[in-house]
Amino acid sequence: MPNMTKTPGKMTLTFNSDIYSELLSQHQPRIIKTEEENEKFLETVEELLSRSHLTPEENALLELLIKLIEDFEDKHYQLNSSTPYSRLLHLMEARGLEQADLVQIIGSSEVLAKIIDGELEITKEQAEALGKFFHVDGSLFIY
Repeated sequence: MPNMTKTPGKMTLTFNSDIYSELLSQHQPRIIKTEEENEKFLETVEELLSRSHLTPEENALLELLIKLIEDFEDKHYQLNSSTPYSRLLHLMEARGLEQADLVQIIGSSEVLAKIIDGELEITKEQAEALGKFFHVDGSLFIY
């Protein structure tokens, strides 16, 4: 059960270092050096993304793994360099989402189509909304 801090009128999730340490011990994230390690961490990311709710500790692990995967792929797949658009597409694919599933987050299907096609950059507000929706840091969607 996640730790809760009671403030007047609401309950807030708090970060539990012991739980996070346990997750780190279980998954042992580290600089990725091989394709096999990359695949292993990709599987973990996809498993985390398939959940409807992540704890703050799981979210921190997810962000760390995404960063490690991006660093590995940026170094080894220079032609397919990760971009905010490719990250968005990857997250959509991992969750089995269609463009229509994100229209309410972005605001309109026309704007979303232009973002997906790379014609428009994702705004800070859209990035924050996407980050909240996908349970990742919104900066993943900004250059």
